[in-house]
Amino acid sequence: MPVELGTLAILAGSLLGAGVVAGILAGLLGIGGGIVLVPVLFQVFTFLEVPDAIRMQLAVGTSLATIIATSISSMRSHHKRGAVDWPLLSRWGPAVAVGVVCGTIIAGSVHGDVLTAVFGTVAALVAVHMAIGSERLKLADRLPGEPVRSGTGLVIGTVSSMMGIGGATLSVPTLVMCSYPIRRAVGTASAIGLVIALPGAIGFMISGWGAEALPVASLGFVNVLGFALIIPATVLCAPLGARLAHGIPPRALRVAFGVFLALTSARMFYSFFS
Repeated sequence: MPVELGTLAILAGSLLGAGVVAGILAGLLGIGGGIVLVPVLFQVFTFLEVPDAIRMQLAVGTSLATIIATSISSMRSHHKRGAVDWPLLSRWGPAVAVGVVCGTIIAGSVHGDVLTAVFGTVAALVAVHMAIGSERLKLADRLPGEPVRSGTGLVIGTVSSMMGIGGATLSVPTLVMCSYPIRRAVGTASAIGLVIALPGAIGFMISGWGAEALPVASLGFVNVLGFALIIPATVLCAPLGARLAHGIPPRALRVAFGVFLALTSARMFYSFFS
């Protein structure tokens, strides 16, 4: 019994710690915390001996569920500072949502290794851009019109839902390269996170319903225990991250984002190849 209680305490402490870090990063970078939570949850479910075939789906689905509350908290904080572009969200949101549906369907039908590879590859590419890419690198003076804008939103929604992230990993670089100020891009990304997380979490619940070897307290590919432990920490810490974001020089914010993504990518590739 002491060993079991100790194991539960370690798991609970790890999940709470991940929630604190994820909440701060959600407000700081607009990322919804998923890029932190997915690798952590992946390792937790590895410890619990969840089968390889569904381990990544469970991590992604649980991450998306927690991002719902985190994104709301982060979005409210950025909105108070006028950093959320609501007109852009109204034009871009529908295409992102359609992409989420596509990504959820794909994720529910492939082996977990596919999602791990997608996560590591995309994180590495964005890390290179954010860390060493020139701030003067611009693809356009503004976000492209239709159909390019909707196509971009479709890709962001699809890939983000397969990675279990709120969308800023892709939407922030896209907006910055279209001449958006990074703080405004980060604030808008926090709102895009909600557009991705809500339908994404529901989709993973449905696609994983009845799957074999799920850990206790799982609704499809969403683990309720992880959700319950992580949500309070992320909601409380997201406003702190938002305050930090508005006090950090834009270049430093880009470098911090890039370094963090590089470390995350390396960790996921290690899990993939091992």
